[in-house]
Amino acid sequence: MTEPILLPLFDALRGPRVTIRPYEDGDAQGLYDAVAASRDHIRPWLPFADAHQTVEASLVFIRQARARWIIREDGNLALIANADGHFLGGIGMHPRNWDLPAFEIGYWLRVDAEGQGYMVEAVRLLTRYLLEDLGAQRVMIRCDEHNTRSANVARRLGFAEEGRLRNAEPGPNGPRTMLYFARVPGDPPLPA
Repeated sequence: MTEPILLPLFDALRGPRVTIRPYEDGDAQGLYDAVAASRDHIRPWLPFADAHQTVEASLVFIRQARARWIIREDGNLALIANADGHFLGGIGMHPRNWDLPAFEIGYWLRVDAEGQGYMVEAVRLLTRYLLEDLGAQRVMIRCDEHNTRSANVARRLGFAEEGRLRNAEPGPNGPRTMLYFARVPGDPPLPA
C-alpha cells in the first residue's frame, strides 16, 4: 500500500441531490446550527451532541477535521444539499486499516432533513468511491441497535448485517448493543 498521505482523495463527491466534501471554514455556522437544532434528537446516538456550543467551537472542529483529512488520519466530511447549498449533516470515511484497505462510514443528519433520502444517496456515493476508487476490501457501518434510521440506511444499500455485539460501547444510559454491517468486493451491486 502506498503511504496514505500520498493518495489523492476527492475534492467533492456529487450525487443528484447531495454533495460530500471536506469541511470548509464557511461551514462553521451551518454545522453549529444543525447540531443546535438537532441536539436532543442526536444525543442518544452521537457523543458530540453536546459539543458545538458556539460557532467558534464548530470552526475548531472543522479545522481539526481538515488537518486529519490532509494527513489521511480520518475523514469527517460535510454533507451539503445541491439545490441551495444548505448544510444537511456530516458523513465520515474513517480508515480502519489502510493496508487492507478497510473503512467505516459514519453519518448524521440534521433532524429536519431526515426521511428524505439524503443519507441513502450520500452513503451510496461514499461506498461506491471507497470500493471502486480506493479499492476498499471492507466498508463497515455500525450503529446502536435502537437507532433504526441508521440501520435502515445500511440495509437499504445492501450492507450485510454481520453481527450484534452486546454491551459493546458506552452510551448515555450505560452500555449499548451495537449492530455491525459491511460490504465487500463481490457483493451484489449497490441498489439504485
